[in-house]
Amino acid sequence: MADGLIDQVRAAAGQGRRLRIRGGGTKDWYGEQPADADAATVLDTRGHAGIVEYDPSELVVTARCGTPLADLEATLAASGQMLACEPPHFGSGATVGGCVAAGLSGPRRATAGSIRDFVLGAKLINGRGQHLSFGGRVIKNVAGYDVSRLLAGSLGILGVITEVSLKVVPAPVAETTLRFDGIAQAEAIRRLNHWAGQPLPLSASAWSGDTLHLRLSGAAAAVRSATTALGGEVLDAPSAATFWLALREQSAPFFAGDAPLWRLSVPSWTPPLLPGGHSQDAPPDMLVEWGGALRWMRSTLPAETMRAAARDAGGHATLFRRGSLSDAQASGIEAAGCFSPLDPALLRIHQRLKAEFDPAGVFNHGRLYPGL
Repeated sequence: MADGLIDQVRAAAGQGRRLRIRGGGTKDWYGEQPADADAATVLDTRGHAGIVEYDPSELVVTARCGTPLADLEATLAASGQMLACEPPHFGSGATVGGCVAAGLSGPRRATAGSIRDFVLGAKLINGRGQHLSFGGRVIKNVAGYDVSRLLAGSLGILGVITEVSLKVVPAPVAETTLRFDGIAQAEAIRRLNHWAGQPLPLSASAWSGDTLHLRLSGAAAAVRSATTALGGEVLDAPSAATFWLALREQSAPFFAGDAPLWRLSVPSWTPPLLPGGHSQDAPPDMLVEWGGALRWMRSTLPAETMRAAARDAGGHATLFRRGSLSDAQASGIEAAGCFSPLDPALLRIHQRLKAEFDPAGVFNHGRLYPGL
């Protein structure tokens, strides 16, 4: 079934054309946006869809790249299983290939791991039109260098992911969400780090606007015991489901607005960040996830100011959404790049990988970093 995609890749390589890999287009806005992106030919992967193999007892599913992510999740749910990292869709057309290529994970990431951690194998069409296989379809698989996981978060610059095998996990038997009001950010970070060191069935956390939400997932007895020990207000199941879905899909009120959205990854114990221009009296608009390790911030401050704040804390900052053009232009964000600049050694590794997989620069030119 991948023959059509292979033919398109070979034709583009032979004619010196660039291709823009696209599934449902739900993450078109994510990553770099090269000026010549519109000149590239769209390679639509949605026709290459379907679940290839799924045996719930093996905890592994193999699906083609164009498979709707919602369809895959529904199939898993019917067997009481799920994708552990709760990947965001950002639209009804999200596909399995786009999920892996974007490498994004949802609220469960801090306790379950990232999408990369669950990639067991993959098939890839490289820039020469060769259809390559990496990894396998079983959990106990040893296949040398783990190229399949390298594809997670690559934004398609190495080739077309045609098929992927993912480890899945059982859905929790019980789940409860607790709400704590009147909690300042510093106190929320302190509590989250304290709780992380306890034998608690934590699966997600979120703080914003002096309100902390905590999700407990696992065995019914463990969830009941933790709920009693922690206190707080217990949300009813529909309200809890709505809250975490809105957080995952960034449809919560915090994510509305025109200001650029920054994603700062820092050590979980990092105190509240106050990039230049902010103070304790006027703190930035922020949402804290992943037990304190992920800080979302809406700000029109210059990119270097934001990146310096994350770097000083031992982390890094990503321009996740550019916001309105006027805000981006006013702060110099548009020219700053989406991802933190690579040091020379890492850049050389990226360049060598790109040259090996896509020597003619056919795929998603400049989507991850300029020149790649």
